[in-house]
Amino acid sequence: MILNSSQNIQSSRPLDSIPAKRVTNVSRSSSANPASNNPEEQKAQEKKAEQEQSRRETSVIRQLQARDREVRAHEAAHIAAGGSLVRGGPSFTLQRGPDGRSYAVGGEVTLDVSRASDPESTLRKSDQIRSAALAPAQPSPQDIRVAANASQMAARARIDIAIQRREEAALEQEQARLDKAQDEPRVAAVSESTEIDNTQFSNAVSIVPQVEPASVQSIANSASLQSEPPAAAISAFMATAETESVPVSFNQFI
Repeated sequence: MILNSSQNIQSSRPLDSIPAKRVTNVSRSSSANPASNNPEEQKAQEKKAEQEQSRRETSVIRQLQARDREVRAHEAAHIAAGGSLVRGGPSFTLQRGPDGRSYAVGGEVTLDVSRASDPESTLRKSDQIRSAALAPAQPSPQDIRVAANASQMAARARIDIAIQRREEAALEQEQARLDKAQDEPRVAAVSESTEIDNTQFSNAVSIVPQVEPASVQSIANSASLQSEPPAAAISAFMATAETESVPVSFNQFI
């Protein structure tokens, strides 16, 4: 039974076959045979009936003791595996034995089986619920139902986790696309500026006049002469003047 997002996990039902009363009265046993008036025979029958009753009571007490140990161990296993999910218990169903003592013949522990705040926490919680329900050596039918519900909750949590991860991946892709779109105008501006610089350089080169190779050589020689010191330039001029042949003019009037 589920109450306030909690569910009970129980041990198997009480031992209905164990009687709590004494078997019969000895006088009834003796009256069952009215023809017997022998006192010794009556005493023998009474003693036999008492022995039979004692044997039955001893058997019942042993069964109750074994059942008590089983139930308490069963609920202790639920509590140990349930941990922080335990909300109540253990509570026991007691039965009085022939010896006047009370024995546990049933029990239950209340667990929190609600969903957690997020799918991953729900998955971990459902695994713990299932472990707590199946912790005893012999789970009861109620324990098996609780474990089945926990398995269903775990399956739903796995689906939610898959959906969440897919949505996160889509958001990351969209963010990457937006970042790339923001970077493209800056790249285009840099490319356009480079093209403008290259065009201006080409136009400047086309304005420069074409110079013939001979003129370039003359310019180079002039530059080399201008770069020499004045004395060296004069010396070079004098050496050139001495080596050049001066034309001889003949005056016919001499």
